[in-house]
Amino acid sequence: MDVANRSAAGKPSVGSDTVLIPTMTVYAPGERNTGVAVVVFPGGGYQTLAMGLEGTEVCDWLNSKGITCVLLKYRVPGVDRYPKSGAYPNSPAALEDAQRTMGLVRLHAAEWRIDPHKIGVLGFSAGGHLVAAVSTNYKRRLYAPVDAADKESCRPDFAVALYPGHMLEHTTRDHQLNPFVPVTRDTPPTMLVQAADDPVDNVANSLVYFEALQAAGVPVEMHLFAHGGHAFGLRHTAFPITEWPLLVERWLVTIGML
Repeated sequence: MDVANRSAAGKPSVGSDTVLIPTMTVYAPGERNTGVAVVVFPGGGYQTLAMGLEGTEVCDWLNSKGITCVLLKYRVPGVDRYPKSGAYPNSPAALEDAQRTMGLVRLHAAEWRIDPHKIGVLGFSAGGHLVAAVSTNYKRRLYAPVDAADKESCRPDFAVALYPGHMLEHTTRDHQLNPFVPVTRDTPPTMLVQAADDPVDNVANSLVYFEALQAAGVPVEMHLFAHGGHAFGLRHTAFPITEWPLLVERWLVTIGML
């Protein structure tokens, strides 16, 4: 069910609630095609999906840079239908959808004019957690293989997580990474973007992941801004954080993707 009762930067933002059937939409760039592809995971606390602010608007930006965008509407069945709806492992649905999508994109890489070695992921909030989840849980599918797509690797070649949530272990120990995000040296190069005044996902979520990546020897870059709040997407604001897309573009050059 799609709704448009949210707003960001003074403009409405279309979202989707109670997604029971996942879909992926491929947005191809124009004449300029770099061969790079990005699978986008909108946020919404694993209860809803900000398909406009953190979805289609992101695809418009990526397409303008010659990048194929694959927008994933992953399953968020809602607590009314599925009491354990949420982050993996309480609910495996979203991670299953992310793994499946990565395989499908690689299977169709030639057809969609994509370099199979330049497929990344980018996500916001809960979608930022999904970025980390698929970046660290790619050796084994969580579901029974369906077809040839599931024989392809579901490991992203790079990852961008903006104001991710669910990264902290909720125990008596302070500042510990969620154990279901098992970082290794094979975790893909990662970029993190967050505002220090985020009232929803505390900056510790990004910091604990940054520290784990750095300790494992994974190339990681983090941009922490004083102001910006939560769910800023690509909407222009007066804060420096609004320039984060330029930072991502430069970073993709430094890691050899663009």
